[in-house]
Amino acid sequence: MSNVPRWAVLAAACAAVVAAVGGCSSDSSKSDDAKKPASAKPSGGASSGGAASGTPSGPPSGKPSSGSPVPADGPIPAGPGPQPSYTVQQQPAAGSCHYRFTPAKEPLPDPACTPGATNPKVTQATLKTTICRSGYTAGIRPPTNITSREKSANAASYGYKGSLREAEYDHLISLQLGGDPNDPRNLWVEPPSPGHQDGKGPNNPKDVVETKLKNAICNGKTDLVKAQKAIARDWTTALDAVGVTDKGAKGETVADPDDNG
Repeated sequence: MSNVPRWAVLAAACAAVVAAVGGCSSDSSKSDDAKKPASAKPSGGASSGGAASGTPSGPPSGKPSSGSPVPADGPIPAGPGPQPSYTVQQQPAAGSCHYRFTPAKEPLPDPACTPGATNPKVTQATLKTTICRSGYTAGIRPPTNITSREKSANAASYGYKGSLREAEYDHLISLQLGGDPNDPRNLWVEPPSPGHQDGKGPNNPKDVVETKLKNAICNGKTDLVKAQKAIARDWTTALDAVGVTDKGAKGETVADPDDNG
């Protein structure tokens, strides 16, 4: 009988097994992790082309928008244009849009939810028969029974908690600047500007800027597309962006009749 201790025989046998199978770690977590499948991708998410069912894409609910204003050289989306009859358009998910504010506390929309959209019928070549023709915008404006329902839904999109009577359901690019009448990318509930008096209804200084830009376009002092991009980026700087003086001109009105209160 061999004089080799039994423990030595067992140790040798174990060493042979370890060599054959490549060894075992005392930390089993590594081998367990290797057996786990890769994490599945979230299902039901929107593609890079936007959310389903025609809902404009926007940032996740509860997170600040990371979108940027319309770039100076980037195109503005084209909407479907005027329709024989309008239908209520689906709005971004509740809480998914977030206001921005200028240093003067003037409101600006979330560029991810409301980048603006143009009316394809309005071009530099059709100005005389469209926005520069008296009465054009009245004939393409959606009725209030459509926009009132959109306004309530869009207020939820932006988390607006104030009175809807004090806010304007505003075309970012107004109808008189060739904005699309009912594309949800071109409409937002615009909260009151600083100095607003409760109970007086919307009193929007943006309307004055829009009328000045429209007059400049029709007088040949600025280009249509240039004005559209300027108002879409920041209405408070739009006049300076196109080189239009902020002084009043004959025929300008305070209110923009294209939008819905």
